[in-house]
Amino acid sequence: MRVVHYVNQFFGGIGGEEAAGSALESRDGAVGPGRLLEQVLGDGSQVVVTLICGDNYAVEHQDRVTADVVKLVRDADADLFVAGPCFEAGRYGMAAGALCTAVQAELGIPAVAAMDEESPGVDLYREGLYIIDSGANAGAMRDVLAKMARLAQKLVDGQDIGSPDDEGYLRRGLIRDEFTDQTAAERLVDMLMAKAKGEPFESEMTSTSFEPTPMPAGVADITKARIMVITDGGLVPNGNPDNIERVAATTWGSYSMADKNELKGDDYEIYHGGYDPRFVEEDPNRLVPLDALRELEAEGAIGELHNEFISTSGLVNPLANTRRMGKEMVEKVKEEGVDAVILTST
Repeated sequence: MRVVHYVNQFFGGIGGEEAAGSALESRDGAVGPGRLLEQVLGDGSQVVVTLICGDNYAVEHQDRVTADVVKLVRDADADLFVAGPCFEAGRYGMAAGALCTAVQAELGIPAVAAMDEESPGVDLYREGLYIIDSGANAGAMRDVLAKMARLAQKLVDGQDIGSPDDEGYLRRGLIRDEFTDQTAAERLVDMLMAKAKGEPFESEMTSTSFEPTPMPAGVADITKARIMVITDGGLVPNGNPDNIERVAATTWGSYSMADKNELKGDDYEIYHGGYDPRFVEEDPNRLVPLDALRELEAEGAIGELHNEFISTSGLVNPLANTRRMGKEMVEKVKEEGVDAVILTST
């Protein structure tokens, strides 16, 4: 089996975030995790080509990269295309999903990716693609690659694919017909009785639910309102005093803008992965628009600008964690007598 393997700049050995703008390149043979992929695929399988691309470049030039990858996979006469594992890297997952989908559609060969369920690539591509659940820990590389290899071999051989629980891939939101001895009504009653008794049961369709958020009343008079800025773009004073993590942040900070009409790049830095921070570090007002808001304040277009802004990193953050931080921020907003919040992002 001839395999083409796609990895990002980190797993391709080029570098970390500083190399995220690296263009697509092709190397003969296996690189990095591809060597382990060859092992778990077993005798008769070979990674003939490894494709490496920086995460920023892949996302910012998706059409060009996709076309080039499809051509390189075709030229390699591949039987299988593998992307990742991407774990919790959001841009990596988005690129992997787009490339696998294109290779499947245009070349008609199987493609398998792996990423954490929180990756944005999952929601974008899960329906048309088998995505192995990699979790967030790269230490599970061997186990994840083994699951990818087993599923890939079945796809190449044209075997039936089992359930997500059996095969280790993320649920695709598809319903498949199966023969069963019970009618739908009987299965429904059995599940209902089990739920009523507190017994375990498995739903045939798992729905996503979100905590309802009521719509707040509009600001009656913006010219008398106190306005506050909150950003998930990771802008912090130099030294990152609240130790905000670049990825899956667990904390946030509030920083004074008193007696300032603009933010100076020399005083701030970005603690946030997933985007190129150079333009914000050059002019932090692009993310926290203090200069423009001071003008509106002076003109009387808004009543008052609150002299602190709140900041955290919004990259690859589990929903439960963002809910917690959001509720903590709300308490501060209430305490400070703020009437409205402007939320800025990357």
